[in-house]
Amino acid sequence: MGTVAELVRRQWGDHRPGLRDEHTTLTHHQVAAGAAARAALLTELMPDRPGREPHLGLLLDNTPEYPLWLGAAALTGAAVAGINPTRRGAELARDIRHTDCRVLVTQRAHLPLLDGLELPGLRVLVTDTEAYAALLAPYEHATPDDIAARPLRPVRPDSRFLLTFTSGSTGAPKAALCSQGRLAAAGASLVRQFGVGADDTHYICMPMFHGNAVIADWAPALSAGAGIALRARFSASRFLPDVRRFGATYFTYVGRAVQYLLATPETPDDRDHALRLGFGTEAGAVDAARFEARYGARLVEGYGSSEGGASVQRTPDTPAGAIGRAAPGDDLAVLDPATHRECPPARFSPAGVLLNADEAVGELVNRGRSAFEGYWRNPAAEAARVRAEGFWTGDLFYRDPEGFLYFAGRTDDRLRVDSENLAAAMIEHILARWDRAAGVAVYAIPDPVAGDRVMAAVALRPGTAFDPAAFADFLAAQGDLGTKMPPTFVRVVPELPLTATNKVHRVALRRTALTTTDPVWWRPAPTGPYEPFGPAARTALRAQYERRHRPFPGEGEAEQGPGAGAG
Repeated sequence: MGTVAELVRRQWGDHRPGLRDEHTTLTHHQVAAGAAARAALLTELMPDRPGREPHLGLLLDNTPEYPLWLGAAALTGAAVAGINPTRRGAELARDIRHTDCRVLVTQRAHLPLLDGLELPGLRVLVTDTEAYAALLAPYEHATPDDIAARPLRPVRPDSRFLLTFTSGSTGAPKAALCSQGRLAAAGASLVRQFGVGADDTHYICMPMFHGNAVIADWAPALSAGAGIALRARFSASRFLPDVRRFGATYFTYVGRAVQYLLATPETPDDRDHALRLGFGTEAGAVDAARFEARYGARLVEGYGSSEGGASVQRTPDTPAGAIGRAAPGDDLAVLDPATHRECPPARFSPAGVLLNADEAVGELVNRGRSAFEGYWRNPAAEAARVRAEGFWTGDLFYRDPEGFLYFAGRTDDRLRVDSENLAAAMIEHILARWDRAAGVAVYAIPDPVAGDRVMAAVALRPGTAFDPAAFADFLAAQGDLGTKMPPTFVRVVPELPLTATNKVHRVALRRTALTTTDPVWWRPAPTGPYEPFGPAARTALRAQYERRHRPFPGEGEAEQGPGAGAG
């Protein structure tokens, strides 16, 4: 097993284009030199001291400074905490303090976020300033070999390198640990899987403070010696122009980003580019097919937790809708979270409809070896993940008789309707077929009596309007939509609220549930028509909740219902 530092040093002497954005082009050699200069500065700013961790925080957009500081940390044995710039106040301060950052690198646009925060002893560097350039200048002739001779900490495969916060869409984030060896191995694995080469260009448009961009995009580019092109923040309108400008061949995504790309106006030259592959999660079979048909580039759905506890790899014989099989060395099982017993295999109708979702869907557990390296100073979270049976991923899956695994959502996204367990992701994938929908999110709200009701937020395609009768007809025509799956409530939103990692922010949707000012339609009877959820309906339904002393969804503790605890 190698190290990230070795991969950074390998760029020295390579004068091909290595790192680009709208304003900057650096060769691979310049990337290695820039990393060495920052590593030399880092050794001066935070010398190794007993009881003090060599942790560096990056509060940056996807600018060239981000990969340069990743390289610097790798060379000198420091660890990087990616700080989410959409967090504010006490939450932002908590992330910085929790990860024991001694130095924080940011940019002028994010500097106001730090105003008034109590961060004693923190050294802040602001990259786009003259003071920063002057601070770096004395180290511009440093080489990777210079740093190797006197690192902050000895660099080994097990050296702590990343403290990656989980997305935060379901509660307080946890900082998952990743060593240099694990990241280097992950990059090499993706190079082998996708045939990435030195002539490829990886387009990084997902935020680099999250594992998707660093583990699945930056690391394989570094491993293969491929070029990297950056977009400061994801932009659907700039995606194709960037891909063409940089000659991008590979990118990573999450499902919502794909939906926004598909919602852009089609043009005759949508296939005029070099892009061949996208790798990511939660696009769904419908949107993946739409993307390939429109852009001519294949989307490969994968699965790997930020923690490294389990991974699923696609094989050539993977059936439509499935993610793949267990990666080599993993012993993956789908277990019932209540009984810890293995769930029965999925049974399908001739049309491919899952017939036994209630018993087949369970939590994915890795009973074999796990690459999980822990959470930073959070033993309770570690104990919830690592139990007697193995590593519990927190994700719902089902498995077919041949052993192929199908993603069904987060355990926090499970709904219980009329004593039947449902997975939000499965319902979303069906609703996404509606030709008027640009994006769909499904989530639980408490039923006034017991269990949950299904609520869906729908963002419409440009130029369309919500037609309740057309939507009801669409639902009736879906052969794999179970009788408990149709949403009781449909909220029409201008766009879906997203976390900074482009995942749907279900907590935000549940927080306003039935008190939202967005238009809401509802089905008072399970098979009846959809009607406007107006003041009279709201008053009558509120009375049902009050009679049973249950909070009205969107008020008080409504989001803590049986299946609506988080999301």
